[in-house]
Amino acid sequence: MKQYLKLDEWSIIEESFDPQNHEISESIFSIGNGYMGQRANFEEQYSGASLQGSYMAGVYYPDKTRVGWWKNGYPEYFAKVLNSTNWIGIHVMINGVELDLAECEVKEFVRELNMKEGYLSRRFTAVLKDGKEVAVEAVRFVSVKRHEIGAIRYTVTPLNFNGTIMLEPYLDGDVQNKDSNYEEKFWLEVERAAEPELYYLTVKTKKLDFHVTSVMSFDIFKNGSRLDIQAAVSEKEKYVAGEVSVEAHANEPITLFKYVANVTSRDHGLGDLVAAGKDLLTAAKQAGFDTLLSEQADGWADKWRDSDIIIEGDVSAQQAIRFNIFQLNQTYSGEDDRLNIGPKGFTGEKYGGSTYWDTEAYCIPFYLSTADSHIARNLLIYRYKHLEKAKENAKKLGFTKGALYPMVTMNGEECHNEWEITFEEIHRNGAIAYAIYNYVNYTGDFTYLGQYGLEVLAEISRFWEQRVNFSKAKNKYVMLGVTGPNEYENNVNNNWYTNRIAVWTLEYTLEVLEYLKANEPDRYQALIAKLDLQEEETKQWQHIIDNMYYPYDEERRVFLQQDGFLDKELIAVKDLPAGNLPINQNWSWDRILRSCFIKQADVLQGLYFLGDRYDLDTKKRNFDFYEPMTVHESSLSPCVHSIIACELGYQEKAYEMYLRTARLDLDNYNNDTEDGCHTTSMAGTWMSIVQGFGGLRVVDGELMLRPFVPSHWDNFSFKVMFRNSRLKVNVTGDSIHVVNETDVPAAICVYDTSYTVDGHGEIKHQNASANL
Repeated sequence: MKQYLKLDEWSIIEESFDPQNHEISESIFSIGNGYMGQRANFEEQYSGASLQGSYMAGVYYPDKTRVGWWKNGYPEYFAKVLNSTNWIGIHVMINGVELDLAECEVKEFVRELNMKEGYLSRRFTAVLKDGKEVAVEAVRFVSVKRHEIGAIRYTVTPLNFNGTIMLEPYLDGDVQNKDSNYEEKFWLEVERAAEPELYYLTVKTKKLDFHVTSVMSFDIFKNGSRLDIQAAVSEKEKYVAGEVSVEAHANEPITLFKYVANVTSRDHGLGDLVAAGKDLLTAAKQAGFDTLLSEQADGWADKWRDSDIIIEGDVSAQQAIRFNIFQLNQTYSGEDDRLNIGPKGFTGEKYGGSTYWDTEAYCIPFYLSTADSHIARNLLIYRYKHLEKAKENAKKLGFTKGALYPMVTMNGEECHNEWEITFEEIHRNGAIAYAIYNYVNYTGDFTYLGQYGLEVLAEISRFWEQRVNFSKAKNKYVMLGVTGPNEYENNVNNNWYTNRIAVWTLEYTLEVLEYLKANEPDRYQALIAKLDLQEEETKQWQHIIDNMYYPYDEERRVFLQQDGFLDKELIAVKDLPAGNLPINQNWSWDRILRSCFIKQADVLQGLYFLGDRYDLDTKKRNFDFYEPMTVHESSLSPCVHSIIACELGYQEKAYEMYLRTARLDLDNYNNDTEDGCHTTSMAGTWMSIVQGFGGLRVVDGELMLRPFVPSHWDNFSFKVMFRNSRLKVNVTGDSIHVVNETDVPAAICVYDTSYTVDGHGEIKHQNASANL
């Protein structure tokens, strides 16, 4: 764990430059707007270790899977979000010497991510090898109001000399992914040009033919006055720039304003890209940097109005939750149902920027409660649109019917490059089914079931029907050769979570069929015909429900993670020498697989999803058994443990797990933040507070709250959107205060007392249980 960032409620601040931390900071200080994102690379040249990252949502490359063997059904490629045109770059020359923080002394370095207003700033003093000192201040952002626009203000001030400052803002499409299997570059130039006060570059991917056009313009100011200087054009393949030299005296600031429009063929016709980019850029430049920055602050004020969490008395926790919320709001805006949420968002290449089950299991609750319901609905529609591909995926694995959603995808096809994940980690189907239930239960939007939901549920249920087999020895249905959420167990039989979520899916599908039959009979009949759903199928689903095998230890009265789990040597993580952790960086894979140690919540994941089906004693026995053996080397694990610990009254454990998930990247818990932030697990951080400490559940259309204040905090508050109401919940040691910020009344239950919170009304619940 590495702590080098200053604690602050609204900002992430780095107060000195250490090259050893730079790639970590590049991840943490990333910016994005749902359409594009940018790692915190320096604008000027930097020859030290760096992971360049400029990303355009939905633009990817099917990189050939690199394996030494092949299996039937194995994916042909691993989809990768592409490092796209470097639009932030500015070469800076001081009297002919390039400014490079790897080659000079750096003083007074401060990098700040202003989360309240949505911009990244940096200031430093550099001492060049010849003793010349320059001060630099840079501010940049990608607009949340004009999502194809990025803007930079870059100021260079000579401190102890008079001389020539050369600035060369550029567009560079000659980039590559660090994770390219064969060190291949994925972009080809289409066209580039330099026109008066405007430059553009269009590149396209070698496969799939994605086109990205970047259009750039800039202004130069000296002492606050705009200079009318003709820039010299610099061009080469996939590169275009404008070069300006300015004579400056000591303490005379030279400021470059750089504006860029990045447009893609996902949203514009190929023949319209340059014109669209020019129009967007012209409007942005006419508005000016200050106006754009003011718009940015207004846009982020709207986001914080709906999603802010306030924690009093614990700056570390406050900073952490806002950082997590900020990154989530940067990553996905929900307006484009072709997009989803990659595990690293716009902060790095790892995991390819593809869609995982993380979205359904962890992100859906965040967007349900912090945005209009159509945002979460679009995440479900994304999967509905991939249903035919999911059916193809099932066929590739030898199934005659049903749908297997991919573990990793960009377009609905499976593109993961590890066999145990591709073929065995089929529990992802259950998360997608659960997300449909979660959405409908939270929003009350039962129309979704007839429009989209049932088709997905029925095809997933058909898959489960074929994936199980009947064991004569057990006289039960079993599921063989799977990998559960805990990926430190591969190719096991009867993973409890997988068996349980499969049966739950069958149960829920039958419930939805009955609902539609009773409430939308015409739609029901149309869907039965479209699906060609036979009565024999639904009878078989019920038979599986009634006869599924679940591994269980009668002595401990706990669900076993899978058959044979008790054959392992059961050791607590606390008894391992510290140098063994994280085990995924210190142990062989063989040793990990033979150990009892759990990467992430597995049985507990099921108890979290299906919490209404199990009593507290059951949850306690299983938590007490599995928690000591869990290493939490998946970022998705601590939040589930925190939520269940809250329910069990394990306050210290709940807080420990919250802090671990909340500051996972800020403190680099797992020694991997340089690869990018763990964006999807950040939704789990939000869940830890709202569902954990806030005790939020929805039961029979009523919002249930059972909150308490952790001993480390004075009080806390959070906001939730619920069926067109926006409620602010403030929890203190002896009361729960709920304010309705809309004119739509809301039904809530605080502990066991039901209330109606009228439009713009409030209730105050006095309860000693608020501070258990």
